[in-house]
Amino acid sequence: MKLQNFKEHYISTPLGKIFCRCYGNGAPLLLLHGYPQTHLMWHKTAPSLSDNFTVITADLRGYGDSMVPVSDENHEAYSKRSMAQDMIYVMDFFNFDEFFVAGHDRGGRVAHRMAKDYRDRVRAISVLDICPTLDMYEATDMKFAQSYFHWFFLIQPKGLPEKMIESDPKKWMDQCLNKWSGGHQFGKIEEDYLKSFKQPERIHATCEDYRAAASIDLEHDRLDRDQLLEIPIQVLWGAKGVVGKQFKPKEIWQKYSSYNVGGCAIDSGHFIPEEKPLDTIKELTNFFLSI
Repeated sequence: MKLQNFKEHYISTPLGKIFCRCYGNGAPLLLLHGYPQTHLMWHKTAPSLSDNFTVITADLRGYGDSMVPVSDENHEAYSKRSMAQDMIYVMDFFNFDEFFVAGHDRGGRVAHRMAKDYRDRVRAISVLDICPTLDMYEATDMKFAQSYFHWFFLIQPKGLPEKMIESDPKKWMDQCLNKWSGGHQFGKIEEDYLKSFKQPERIHATCEDYRAAASIDLEHDRLDRDQLLEIPIQVLWGAKGVVGKQFKPKEIWQKYSSYNVGGCAIDSGHFIPEEKPLDTIKELTNFFLSI
């Protein structure tokens, strides 16, 4: 699955290369994907967004065609701080001093950390179908654990979730995509996701992403929890998903910004840009053009 007109780039960083595609006109907009996908999750939305923005859609480290750094017991290599820094190298490559970021799922967590760590660079963020990691963990109860069991499965000691997923990566991916979307048919794009996801080193890397979220990311989040972001935040969530049913997304995100947080529920499951691309394009375009 290709993004027509989007030019491919491998951006060098001190640890390796980040893969991305870029195309469009207007202010730069960085699009970040979630688990267990790649930058191609934006294939239905990026072309239209490029009418108003210079769109950069990238693979996070450990995913897609980006580098797979070696991790350690602290999981720092897959902290959202490290992932955010990768994207700063990407935007530096294109000479974009300031930019917008929209992130879905894991990409939303990277966007949040990037906005905190690079306050002079990020003009606004849109986060899709998440609440902040720290708030979600602190509110964990049985209902949440049942819905987000994969959080607690993927953070188990190195080797256990990896080996189980490696035994049938397609089945695991199907389970994630189908369950979280409520049965949405992804079609051929799922083959593209699986091509990279099934690689053992990437299965491990994506587990490390979740292990970092349950450890070092929480340390970082606690340290600057009270330092409000001086930028607009938009939050979109799937009306058929878990986030809007178990949390109050706008109220929670409001705790992190001095601006009024906007956003709304979209009539979809978790994978909003693929399930409801036209709604996604409309909401992102209206939000970022208003800034």
